[in-house]
Amino acid sequence: MLVRDVCIVGGAAVGLSIAHFLKRDLKFDGTVTVVEKDPAYTRAATTLSAASIRQQFSTPENVRLSLFGRDFFRSLKDRFGADADIGFTEGGYLVLAGEDGRQILRENHAVQEAEGADIALDAPHDLLKRFPWLNLDGIAAGAWGRSGEGWFDAHLLLSLLKTACREDGVEILTDRVVSLARDGARITHAGLASGETIACGLLVNAAGPSAGDVAALVARPLPVEPRKRSVFTFRCKSEVPGLPLMVDTSGVYVRPEGTTFICGVSPAADADGRADDDDFDPDWPLFEETIWPALAHRVPAFEEIRPGPAWAGHYDYNTLDQNAIVGADTEIANLIYANGFSGHGLQQAPGVGRAVAELIALGRYESLDLSIFGYDRVPASRPVFEKVVI
Repeated sequence: MLVRDVCIVGGAAVGLSIAHFLKRDLKFDGTVTVVEKDPAYTRAATTLSAASIRQQFSTPENVRLSLFGRDFFRSLKDRFGADADIGFTEGGYLVLAGEDGRQILRENHAVQEAEGADIALDAPHDLLKRFPWLNLDGIAAGAWGRSGEGWFDAHLLLSLLKTACREDGVEILTDRVVSLARDGARITHAGLASGETIACGLLVNAAGPSAGDVAALVARPLPVEPRKRSVFTFRCKSEVPGLPLMVDTSGVYVRPEGTTFICGVSPAADADGRADDDDFDPDWPLFEETIWPALAHRVPAFEEIRPGPAWAGHYDYNTLDQNAIVGADTEIANLIYANGFSGHGLQQAPGVGRAVAELIALGRYESLDLSIFGYDRVPASRPVFEKVVI
């Protein structure tokens, strides 16, 4: 039996960030073990995402988390060394709205500005000056991130975090948690698929799309399940200079990726149920019937494209309100959640890592107060809705 002070279930961006801040920044002197079932991250939400960051949210705490992530990405060399680089490209987000969404965009922009995000709110004629390739049909306004928003390499970020964790004494196990033993108000042991057992002083659920299943091991309700999202690539015959990550009024997004482009969209609600554990097949009809027509309409240059490879991943969808669930359980004293990011987990990982590390080491939030995302809203069925979900 292994005896550990902290056991973190899930070793992708969120789990590694928690361990990293706990050991390096807060100098936690206890033992920390991270359990990760997919060490190559071949099916991880972190690596199968669009790997982007934005401050364009409607909830102030989400904006703050993203600003923390922005600053973290900008200061990688100070933290990890002169060679640290994740290819962070501050190409911006462009969120478009029709007449029915203009007021919401204005309200969201006010929140973002109040938090210090560098976002411009443009009328159609200003959008056309910035982006002359844009078709303004049905567009009433657009919000554009002048700085701090963009995309990066998720694999490189994971590599930096994993290396730093190991240097700081974090144990990273390739295994899977299959059982949790509870004695009253405490979890006492985590059973692994290998047959090993970890006796832990505190357990952190950072299991991504599997988080709901992990919580169910101790009969705790957690409204988090895997949802499939497909990402498609294509080449374009013509150049589209200065293209940011653009989110069309249809919900379709597109961004540059080197000399190619990547794109996607959430499925229709009636086709967006829990993903099968082994379903990682891209939904090509979604590209052909929804994404490409929307892109060709919004950017005429995209009428002539050549589709390339595609992939699909699962993300941890919070069915209550599509917002993070972060903090201690209301009944189990030594269980902390860091789940349900609904597509925002990679960009929010540094901020959540710092916040959860503070909860563990200090017993309170100091850098970022994430109380609004506490687990207590789950049994109370008290949602905190985020208006900008992509």
